[in-house]
Amino acid sequence: MAKIVLGVTSSVSIYKACEVLRGFQKAGHEVQVILTPNAAKLVSPLLFNSLSGRRTIVELFDEDHPWSIAHVALAKEAALLVVAPATANIIAKFAAGVADDFLSTFYLAADAPVLIAPAMNEAMVLHPQTRDNMNRLRRRGVEFVEPAKGYLACGDEGWGRLAEPEVIVRRGLELLRRSLSLDGRTVLVSAGPTREYLDPVRFLSNRSSGKMGYEMAREALARGAKVVLVSGPTHEVPPARAELVPAETAADMKKELLKRFPKSDIVVMAAAVADFSFPGQSGRKIKKQALSGDLKIAPTPDILKALGERKKGQFLVGFAAETDDLEANAVKKIKAKRLDLIVANDVSGPGIGFDADENQALLIDAGGRVRGTPKMSKRELSRVIWDVIEASLGQRS
Repeated sequence: MAKIVLGVTSSVSIYKACEVLRGFQKAGHEVQVILTPNAAKLVSPLLFNSLSGRRTIVELFDEDHPWSIAHVALAKEAALLVVAPATANIIAKFAAGVADDFLSTFYLAADAPVLIAPAMNEAMVLHPQTRDNMNRLRRRGVEFVEPAKGYLACGDEGWGRLAEPEVIVRRGLELLRRSLSLDGRTVLVSAGPTREYLDPVRFLSNRSSGKMGYEMAREALARGAKVVLVSGPTHEVPPARAELVPAETAADMKKELLKRFPKSDIVVMAAAVADFSFPGQSGRKIKKQALSGDLKIAPTPDILKALGERKKGQFLVGFAAETDDLEANAVKKIKAKRLDLIVANDVSGPGIGFDADENQALLIDAGGRVRGTPKMSKRELSRVIWDVIEASLGQRS
């Protein structure tokens, strides 16, 4: 039995939230209801108290019940947050990070999957600002049950009607199942660039921001895995529940990955390891006048190939950043390095690849099957990649 938090806002379709609550209960789950203050003006919290068997939370500050502390405790217990119905106001608050009531505060504190079912007037749901807010949340991993077309409270016919409760419940249960799909698995992820130093102030590196690797780690955590994140230097904030292992150079990264590889079930090599290093690194800054025009460089260790040679049942995923012949180069790499899956992307395209929030990729498995993705946020792409990994693991067993 999981604990589901049901957020209810002040839409006229609020009465359908009772059916959503019942649907999750029939599936065997406990439901904690949070009403926004305006929602509590439409329907008494006593109704949800009776249906859920729990005291409905409304106010952020309550002298009799210290909910201002409870939002943190509840966030740790919640397996899923569903907001149904969701007004344009709560969607805007979530997108902007506003925390001025219990529900918006809980959203920021929770680490559980989030499902939002909007309900509002057609003009509001189609307004560019609302669509932008929804897209911002999607890029962060929030999922939506799109509103339906039908008779609206204002008397008009159009888009904005709350999706049917059974549809909302079904999507919520799918998210719950996915949140446990990697339970018991250990996932090893590499991310970010490496730095290969010439002297204490100069180094060779690349444009990798680490965003894709961090999203792969974040999505693995959301599916219940234990995650070890070996990361090069990056400004990204690591997921709170991942074990973070810093690695600055290619040699550092190889050492840390090889140490943890035997105890890993799935290995995702999203790091952009520098291809060359300086064999004669100086301990002091080399003066410009002393630098010759033919600096000597040497290849860095091929970490992915080393892991492929040591593979004993692990599912190994590689990444290929290319500027031409994307599929052909990726196929060569998957064979040469004994990969189970490769994610290839064209980094010459505008707005995708290195240091971007979005990406577009080809996913090629060891059997030669190719799947292309449209341009999407790296968070959304991480979900697609993990779906493919899980499907491949299912075929193995």
